[in-house]
Amino acid sequence: MAKKPTKKSTPVYPFWHWRRWIGLAIKLGLVGIAFMVLFGIYLDSLIHSKFDSGQKWQLPAVVYSRPLELFPGQRLSLQQMLHELKLLNYRESSNPKGPGQYAVNGQRMVVIRRSFNFADGTEKARPLLLTFSGQRLANIKNADNQRELGYIRMDPVLLDRLSGEEIEDRILLRINQVPQSFANMLLQVEDRDFYNHGGVSLLSIGRAFLANLRAGHTVQGGSTLTQQLAKNYFLTRERSIWRKVQEAYMAVIIDYRYDKNQILETYMNEIYLGQNFAQGVYGFGLASYFYFGMPLNELEPDQMALLVTMVRGPSYYDPWRYPERAQQRRDMILRLMLENNQLTPEQFQSYAARPLGLIERGQMTYGRTPAFMNLLRRELRQRFGAGFLEQSGLKIFTSLDPVAQQAAEESVSSQLNSIEKRLNRKSLQGAMVVTNRHSGEVSALVGGRDTSYAGLNRALDARRPIGSQVKPAVYLTALDQGYQLATPLKDEPLQLRNQGGKTWAPQNYDKTYRGNVPLYAAMANSLNVPTVRLGMAVGVPAVAETLKKMGVTQDIPLFPSLFLGILELSPYEVNQAYLTLATEGLYQPLTAIRTIQDNSDKVIYQRAEKAERRLSSQSAYLTLFAMTKVASLGTARSLAAKFPNAVLAGKTGSTDNLRDAWFTGMDNDEVVTVWVGRDDNKPAGLTGANGALPLFSDYMTRRGVNSLKLPVPQGISMVNFNLSGKPVASGCGGALMLPARSDKLPPAEGCSSTPVDWIKNMFALGE
Repeated sequence: MAKKPTKKSTPVYPFWHWRRWIGLAIKLGLVGIAFMVLFGIYLDSLIHSKFDSGQKWQLPAVVYSRPLELFPGQRLSLQQMLHELKLLNYRESSNPKGPGQYAVNGQRMVVIRRSFNFADGTEKARPLLLTFSGQRLANIKNADNQRELGYIRMDPVLLDRLSGEEIEDRILLRINQVPQSFANMLLQVEDRDFYNHGGVSLLSIGRAFLANLRAGHTVQGGSTLTQQLAKNYFLTRERSIWRKVQEAYMAVIIDYRYDKNQILETYMNEIYLGQNFAQGVYGFGLASYFYFGMPLNELEPDQMALLVTMVRGPSYYDPWRYPERAQQRRDMILRLMLENNQLTPEQFQSYAARPLGLIERGQMTYGRTPAFMNLLRRELRQRFGAGFLEQSGLKIFTSLDPVAQQAAEESVSSQLNSIEKRLNRKSLQGAMVVTNRHSGEVSALVGGRDTSYAGLNRALDARRPIGSQVKPAVYLTALDQGYQLATPLKDEPLQLRNQGGKTWAPQNYDKTYRGNVPLYAAMANSLNVPTVRLGMAVGVPAVAETLKKMGVTQDIPLFPSLFLGILELSPYEVNQAYLTLATEGLYQPLTAIRTIQDNSDKVIYQRAEKAERRLSSQSAYLTLFAMTKVASLGTARSLAAKFPNAVLAGKTGSTDNLRDAWFTGMDNDEVVTVWVGRDDNKPAGLTGANGALPLFSDYMTRRGVNSLKLPVPQGISMVNFNLSGKPVASGCGGALMLPARSDKLPPAEGCSSTPVDWIKNMFALGE
């Protein structure tokens, strides 16, 4: 009989077996909890170390121009003012209402100046009414109450941002600088529950899931703004569950530890919003300039909406590459503002109808003066050391004058083109240095005809023989030794033999001789032979010493050829030497820096260098007087025809085989040095008069001329001189009246029968 199958019984585990598994689970849970606690402590310390460091980011140095100072009678035309406003990204409006806006009516302008935190205090926004007359600012009034103003300054132009390779570029925004309308828009799109959740929002995740499901693609994110901050600020862009866990954990910690506005401010400065060539664009402060060229608080709602668009993906919504895609999302955000009663239907229609209104890519308001920035970097390194710019958040206020810079750039470019066409020259290059005659500050610097090129800076690095630019030093030395402006100099053939037996026979540019010429006429005509004779009389070492006093720091060749400019200098070094003359003997080093503030706005450098007396004020004055004759009667006399009502001073210069053309000139405010030549050192075929002088003349036309005023120092008197260069009584007929040093005058002679026109035909072009 078959056995009945037995029923399989379920094994019964003893209680101790279940207890072991329960114990293991508890232990693992405790380990997990301990791990999460310890990991939370680690994350908390990481967050704390960055958030509470006092400096969340390593900020680049911000470089500003000089602030444009406005006062009645100033040399400033309406067009120059408009150029300044363009660089400042002020916007023309038919009815200016807010800072950064202006309107023009004929020769009158209403402009609402922005507020700015200057080194000496904050100046608030202010409405101004400006009236222009030709190249002058005639009148300034408060546009609200019509009260006349004697002085006011504009906000300075942002020139550049200097940063190392490891520093992310951003403009720091404080939460109180952010328009409330922009903050509302950002939160409405990215995290409408920001002020209610604890760092992570399940509601936002669910809402985003449904919105994306309805749209069929991603239109809304589920991460809170705090999670985005944790990801951007602390984590990598790796897509993984572990990273999302860290992101959420950090968001909760951040939300617990910090105020909502502090979190929002950090987010607004940290978010990545585009790529400017090799550097990323971080934060809405910089992005506002990157896309629109103006500060965030001056944007219109449609522009704000485009910035919020970039949060979702600056590459995908790149408005230059994908304008339709970017505009569609912009308009979607504007519609969201309409639905939430933040825009009226009329406003929505108006803003949605606008084009994107972008500036040209990469053309933010800075980075346009590479030659000047090259000078600034050198001076910073020389004054403060190589690592100075590693400090975070420096503000550097420079002396660059955008009006002068524009005039200089346009003059170099246009005149080199004109000279090449007119005289059939090729491959010409040029440089120009413009400095303030009274302070020694560099107002403008042009390193070549391509002013956007950041390579060879000819203003600083093109050391070339200076030719007749050296002659004022020869004449000043002679005036110091007792020569007078009327002292006759021999203009006759001359031969000099060196120790090796070689003969040097200098000639005048026109290869003619004039017999005896008064000292000032020899300089005005840039006559070579009288200059060499004079230099030999006063001595090569004495002239070299004068050049050193004027500011020449390099070795000076002690040969007679020094008198005709064998010395090689850059345009910047020539300008430094002439500045000492322009200030009647007071030396002050050229500078591009006015003030530097640290990241807390504390002034850490303020230019306060005292001028050093190096030259006799009397001899310097007489040399300048002779230089005014260069401009009125001599080799630069075309200036007198072009500016008949202005006194100017200057000196032309040419070198052997006409390789280099030079001119240094000055009005009452500026000293301008110009060089024209070729990079390959081949002959340019130009003199100072037809090569460099046209650039100076064009610059003064564009800039406007302030007639030179030379204060007469003590010890200078007006004296009558006869043909022999001797002082005579005031009643003598035919005498030539010139200024002279009283302490160097010989005894007066009696009257002679000197003809009244004894100086006639003395002036003819020479180099």
